[in-house]
Amino acid sequence: MTNVIIIGDGPGGLSCALFLAKKGIATTVFGQEKTAMHYAELHNYLGIPKVSGSDFMAVARQQVTDFGAKLANALVTEVTQTDDGFTVTTEDGATHTAKYVVLAEGKGVKLNQSLGLSKEGRSVEVDRNGRTAVSGLYTVGRSTKMNRSQAIISAGEGASAALDILSTEAGKDVLDYDSPPKE
Repeated sequence: MTNVIIIGDGPGGLSCALFLAKKGIATTVFGQEKTAMHYAELHNYLGIPKVSGSDFMAVARQQVTDFGAKLANALVTEVTQTDDGFTVTTEDGATHTAKYVVLAEGKGVKLNQSLGLSKEGRSVEVDRNGRTAVSGLYTVGRSTKMNRSQAIISAGEGASAALDILSTEAGKDVLDYDSPPKE
């Protein structure tokens, strides 16, 4: 069973995948590389003076796969809660199971709506770690702040959800930071 399935391959989904995969959690990201980032140029992403959205996404996707996350080019049509977590169904009828699901749908909240978490045109209500009212289900990115979204905010929400999942699995708070090599 995949431990975490992330639906959406924009900054929120990929950031979440990065933190999880870096810590050895089996992670699959479903998306079709149709993120709005391909129409963006970033000037306000801390540490990056300027980058096209497409270049940013190429680096992010490579970074995530380098740590072992899987990227699946597929449209998810349904998420169902089970006794052990979730079943995710893709457009071709294939099913995948996971203990946790992170929805990073962007402004389209069809899956959140199907789970009763959002009404038409409204943001999904989550806590500060992206947890929804459904245990094991997280929502991050634009769908949590429909009119106040930025790539860096979405990425931060993805990181928060990942750290919450890692902490839940460890039974204690988990930090993720790296130290430079000692000379």
